[in-house]
Amino acid sequence: MAAPWWVCANDKPHYKAKYSQQGILNNASVDASLDENQVKVYQYTQDNGVVMFADHAPSQSTYRVLLYDCFACDLDSDIDWQNMPLKDHDYSELIQAAAKEYDLEPALIRAVIHAESAFNVYALSRAGAMGLMQLMPDTAKSLGVTNAFHPQQNIDGGSRYLAKMLQRFDGDIELACAAYNAGPTTVSQYQGIPPYPETQAYVKRVQILLSRYRDQG
Repeated sequence: MAAPWWVCANDKPHYKAKYSQQGILNNASVDASLDENQVKVYQYTQDNGVVMFADHAPSQSTYRVLLYDCFACDLDSDIDWQNMPLKDHDYSELIQAAAKEYDLEPALIRAVIHAESAFNVYALSRAGAMGLMQLMPDTAKSLGVTNAFHPQQNIDGGSRYLAKMLQRFDGDIELACAAYNAGPTTVSQYQGIPPYPETQAYVKRVQILLSRYRDQG
């Protein structure tokens, strides 16, 4: 019986890459001492020509390793959120369509994408959150997202989930964003933003970015 696709195939030729936010590929060896915030995405092509992305090495294919920094994971980030460059044109049509479909501010969708992934379509967290709006596998499945690394599916699914969080928390953006990050049950249990440093930092980042994207609009 063939080995499962997620089993690493050391005898298969593959490319390695150095870590970067852009996922630049090269033939350099990966440093053995990797930062805990850095994650891998494996890219391979199926026999039918479809390009796939996964968080484990496929066994039956030649593959490439794309390595990224986890944008939203570093609590000690020295990024100046008040002055960092904005991404006010990326995926504009998809964001406008999702905003109209789910009655959301385009600026809010853009702020969440920026806080989650810095518009890195192949972002993958250690917990398994995927793509632009960092959808967890179960959440993606419940939203009908079959490929979380596909921009249209990811933005549509993430926006729909964000709209659900806003509806659940009576339009409170801070609570909705906290729920987006930590889960709605956790927010309900704490009756507010949970006392998790990552969640608290995340909500602040979204608020800063939302204000700035509103100004751009």
